[in-house]
Amino acid sequence: MSNAGSSAYVCWLFASCLCCHNAMPTRLNQEAVNDRPVIGILTQIVSDEVMKPFGRTYIPSSYVKFIESGGSRVMPIRLTLKTTEYENIFRNINGLLLIGGAADLETSDFARVAKIFYRLALTANDEGDVFPIWGTCMGMQLLTVLVAGENQLEATPAENVALPLDLTTEAGSSRMFEGFPNNLMKALTQEPLTGNFHRYGVAVKTFQDNERLQSFFSLLSTNVAKNGVHFVSTIEGKTYPFYGVQWHPEVNRFQWQRKQNYPHSAHAVQLSSLLAEFFVNEGRRSLHQFDNPEEEASSLIYNDTPVFAGNFTGYEQLYFF
Repeated sequence: MSNAGSSAYVCWLFASCLCCHNAMPTRLNQEAVNDRPVIGILTQIVSDEVMKPFGRTYIPSSYVKFIESGGSRVMPIRLTLKTTEYENIFRNINGLLLIGGAADLETSDFARVAKIFYRLALTANDEGDVFPIWGTCMGMQLLTVLVAGENQLEATPAENVALPLDLTTEAGSSRMFEGFPNNLMKALTQEPLTGNFHRYGVAVKTFQDNERLQSFFSLLSTNVAKNGVHFVSTIEGKTYPFYGVQWHPEVNRFQWQRKQNYPHSAHAVQLSSLLAEFFVNEGRRSLHQFDNPEEEASSLIYNDTPVFAGNFTGYEQLYFF
């Protein structure tokens, strides 16, 4: 056990014990009653030349499997619809996943559509209508842009590297890690369980100096980039069910390229499983539903066929749209 890992775990454990009676996480008052959740995944813009012949947008199958493994179905959300159509989709689905990729976080269609859902989710949650959002890698970065109202990213290179998390004291009272066993929380601070594949991120200092970010999100973990910058790696909304990770929990179980440092240990798999179940359970608190079974069936990703992409990308399978 490294001194750094031991100190981080002791710090988290102490905070968890100290806070458990006095700082229960904020929750919207609604019982979990939806056993047929549908999580929407916003399609990502194709930026790699080798992928462009297959479609304009895509979703890696690992994200789909991640959500399905938590007990939800998936609806792919295209980037070419009208605002009224997105408003209708919002009333049908029970949460939104913003995936990683490469797109402008202020001017792209990905950012434009995400902003529509973000504003709808703010209003809904304010009215007691639970609607969770999860952002992975660039998805988390986009959440910070939406909250801050401007792009706060800087170079935080951590490409193709698996890392333990430097947990903050807030992690012990967080909703995201609430159901984690102590041995996994300990492993999370000592073992390389989180796969990182990013060049940019939000520096911890930037997060702490930005009033909008630090008042909206709880900072649950940080990490150190290759250039020495301490960056934000895990966040959750203080009062809204919005969550972000700069790392990729889906790769732990569903991506296997040997050239990539995907964590596949037992603890890494457990981490991915618990996070998928956590987010889907947040979606179960949403009462949104389709108007009829036929509309629901035609909207799900079961109608689409993934393409084998292991011979020209870092993904095994991709859905193109």
